[in-house]
This record gives sequence, C-alpha cells and structure tokens, in this order.
Amino acid sequence: MTGARWRTATRSSNNGGDCVEVADNLPGRVLVRDSKDRAGGTLSFTPTAWRAFVGHVQAVPQV
Repeated sequence: MTGARWRTATRSSNNGGDCVEVADNLPGRVLVRDSKDRAGGTLSFTPTAWRAFVGHVQAVPQV
C-alpha cells in the first residue's frame, strides 16, 4: 500500500479500542484496516462503494 496516508475514522472511539483506519488518498480506491492489527489485512473499496457504505452507516440511528 505504498503511498497510503492512514487516518483514524471519524466515528472511531478515542479510548484505544475499536478503531478503523482509512486511506482515501489513492486514486480509484479507498483502503480500510483495523488499527489494532495493521498487518492483519486491508479492505479495498472503490470510492463510489465507500461513499455508499458511509452513507448507509450515517443513516443508521446511533444507540
């Protein structure tokens, strides 16, 4: 993932727990990984699929 600039997702908690990191600076793809297991694998989405996913998550009421 050369050139990926990772950031913690805005909805991740700040308590060191369940965090997701996102790299959306690469052309044509958005990468997602678990901050606790960075070597454990990376998901790759098209920007369109990522926007649809984020839109659906934002539409779900928070508990």
